[in-house]
Amino acid sequence: MGAVKTKRMPRAVREQQMLDAAVQIFGRRGYRAASMDEIAELAGVSKPLVYLYLNSKDDLFSACIRREGAALTAAVRAGARADLPADRQLWEGLRAFFTHTARCPDGWSVLHLQARTHGEPFASETAALRTGIVTFVRQLITEAARDARRTGDARRTGDVRCAHDLSEQEAAGLAEALVGAAESLAAWANATPGVTARQAALTLMNVAWAGLGNLMEGRPWSPPAPGD
Repeated sequence: MGAVKTKRMPRAVREQQMLDAAVQIFGRRGYRAASMDEIAELAGVSKPLVYLYLNSKDDLFSACIRREGAALTAAVRAGARADLPADRQLWEGLRAFFTHTARCPDGWSVLHLQARTHGEPFASETAALRTGIVTFVRQLITEAARDARRTGDARRTGDVRCAHDLSEQEAAGLAEALVGAAESLAAWANATPGVTARQAALTLMNVAWAGLGNLMEGRPWSPPAPGD
């Protein structure tokens, strides 16, 4: 009996199969503990083929970071549609973020834990991804402040405090804080049974929007005077 011929798989499909396996191994075992033998076995290919397609363990890990980062960014941007009001954009963006990180825990582990702890060039690649998300969130916060300002101007009376104009520095700081909180909350939610993506998003939205709302309406929290 002759050997059974298998259908040749397109290179792009085979490469994604390898990346799927690599993300799972890297995400669960960590970069250093992961082996190319494990990745090749899980992908159902030979180790030489993995090297042929992706050159080295470092290049494979970088490819995983880029793919998972692009998928996360696309998910958040798709959720925070430009046709929505600013508060809905933030809510839908957060919900998309937590939904994606819950569905792809290995990918989130690669981005949030593994890539940051193994030096260059991995840390820089993750930092660039994070900068893009922070910039996007800063734009949402800035637009929300403008909306609040317009609303305040439209309904202002003598005893209504006007909305607060956020400076670029304030908006940037708020975006950094919000993204940092989302990252920590996603890690906690993925490790805590029973916490849904919607619950995680609602937790952060309640904290963020209440604080942003007070700030934008000219009611920022004031620290006590020295000595109090």
